[in-house]
Amino acid sequence: MMKRAYAALASMACLLSAGSALAAQPTPWQMDFQPAATQVMEQINWFEDFTLWFIVPITLFVLVLLILVVVKFRASANPVPSKTSHNTLIEIVWTAGPVLILLALAIPSFQLLSLQLNMPQNPDVTIKATATQWQWNYEYEGGESPLSFDSYMLKDADRPAAGKVDLAAYPRLLAVDNEMVVPVGKTVRLLVTAAPTDVIHAFAMPAFGVKIDAVPGRLNETWFKAEAEGMYYGQCSELCGKDHAFMPIGIRVVSEAQYTAWLAAAGNNLGEANKALMASVESGSKAVDVAENVSK
Repeated sequence: MMKRAYAALASMACLLSAGSALAAQPTPWQMDFQPAATQVMEQINWFEDFTLWFIVPITLFVLVLLILVVVKFRASANPVPSKTSHNTLIEIVWTAGPVLILLALAIPSFQLLSLQLNMPQNPDVTIKATATQWQWNYEYEGGESPLSFDSYMLKDADRPAAGKVDLAAYPRLLAVDNEMVVPVGKTVRLLVTAAPTDVIHAFAMPAFGVKIDAVPGRLNETWFKAEAEGMYYGQCSELCGKDHAFMPIGIRVVSEAQYTAWLAAAGNNLGEANKALMASVESGSKAVDVAENVSK
């Protein structure tokens, strides 16, 4: 009985960990944000909920006033209109009320902007993302050997060779041939620009709360710290030409040990390093089969 209980717990843990890797991507009829993978995105989710406590009552209040005016002060019910020119109390209320509401919204919004825009000291990883029509180039800076590679949208014909036939894990029009790989729980400094002769793009990763313009001749800076391993998908979010919709962003968050091994191998052979990393990541799902064998 104890073996069965441990096996069940292990299976549940593996399934939950595997599911988290598939969560950070768009879903059909999605109306809310993607699950937060960083502290910044958690704060964005909180701020959205916070603002709704103001937006919904104000919207309903204005709706009630409109209905009241239409019904009570229509021509047939109010043939002699009021000639009141002002009301001191109403003037004070509709001036002081919005001021207080704006203050209540401004304080947490400034705190959120400060969290987003203030770069942490001594980041663990620095990556430069350069946009061109219509792909991304990633440069890992500060390592023993330079690492730079392009990231294109994965074509259907290339899926078998890349080992990415699973559309749930590698969705169509979002999966890429070479993902940006980062370690979990580490601060990543991201430098974003566009090629000098290109157009404006935007690097957007919804689960991280990251969205920053890639402007030719300008180097913008942002950061993120992913708190959960898995695959995360974003897109270019600035209209950049005819293939704007085919310029996805893929970021794979792995353990520090997996990241170190991948970084050491990627400089010599990126393709083989990616395959070895995928095999290492996917081997974790086999723990479910091991648990099932134990229970038998």
